[in-house]
Order: sequence, then C-alpha cells, then structure tokens
Amino acid sequence: MKIYADRFPTAVRQLLTDLLVVAWVYLSIRFAMWLYDLIQKLAVPGQKLEGAGTDLARNFAEASDKIGRTPLVGDELTGPFDRAAEAARSLAEAGQNQQEQVGDLAWALALLALVLPLAVVLLGWLPLRLRWIRRASAAKVLRTAPAGRDLLALRALSNQPLRQLNRIGPDVAQAWRLGDEATVDALAALELRRLGLRVNR
Repeated sequence: MKIYADRFPTAVRQLLTDLLVVAWVYLSIRFAMWLYDLIQKLAVPGQKLEGAGTDLARNFAEASDKIGRTPLVGDELTGPFDRAAEAARSLAEAGQNQQEQVGDLAWALALLALVLPLAVVLLGWLPLRLRWIRRASAAKVLRTAPAGRDLLALRALSNQPLRQLNRIGPDVAQAWRLGDEATVDALAALELRRLGLRVNR
C-alpha cells in the first residue's frame, strides 16, 4: 500500500523551506551586524580627533592657568592659550559629531540590510505558510468528521493531477459518485498527503 509514498515529499519540502527561511533570517541578521561593525570603523578617526582635541584643550587650559598666576603680566599672556584651548575644544566637538554621523549611518544601513530580507519573509513566505496552516487545520477537522472523507475526496478530484487520480482507478469519478468506500478512502488519503498530513487508518 502506498499510503505514505507521497506524504514525505510535501513534508520534506515544508521542512526544507522552513529551514531555509530560518537560515535566511539568521544570515540577514549576521550580515546587518557585520555591516554595522564595518561602518562603525569609520568613526575611529573621529574618536582620535576627539581625544586629541580634548587633550590639547586640557593642556592649553592648564598652561593658561599657570601663566595667569604670573604677577603683573599673567592676565595679558593667557589670551592666546585660552583661544587655543577653545579651538582644541571645537576640534574635539567636530570629532564627536563625526562619530555620531557615522553611528547614524551605520544604524540606517544595517536596518536597511535587515528590513529587505525580512520583508521577503513576511510578504512572501509567511502568507503561504499561514495559508497552508489554515488548509491543513481544516483538513484535520474534516478527517475526523462524518462526511469529511467525502469532502476530502471531492477536493482531491478537483485539485489532484490526472496521473494521480488514474492510479486509484480507471473511472475514479464514477466510483466516487457511487460511494465506493475504497475509492473515497484513497481520494481522501491523496488530498491529505498533498497537504503533508498523516493518513490515519
């Protein structure tokens, strides 16, 4: 008996598709993280610029304080050091701004790299998977309902390829109309196998 002969291809296809989707999502996340880290490396010059500017500003400020304590001329000599310290602080601020811009760019490109693959999953695979779940759930209910076998058999007559129907019998439609139990069972099993469901006997 070929009850399970055609069930495995459907089940295997569904399993492989699900595994591919999981791998696709995982690799998309890893790629987005890699892209984020790669772009963040562009912030290194900004970090060095900020560090150098901060150190220069601190050194000029300390020099200005020391010179400011010089009697009589101290206040007059601190001007250039104060201006240099202010310029160094501007340099550090520019480095910080560059880091923030690189960070924003890294987030934007990483999210873009993640959103596009996830959109393929959400708009392509997920609706098909949900539709299959609805159909399979309905078929499970029909499988145990009193007239469920007849409805499953009718769906098989409507949906199955002719070569599959010919395997059941030369005049499968006539046998179904006459209510032949073996034909109805075979047609119902054919429809259940198409959905990747186990055929109970």
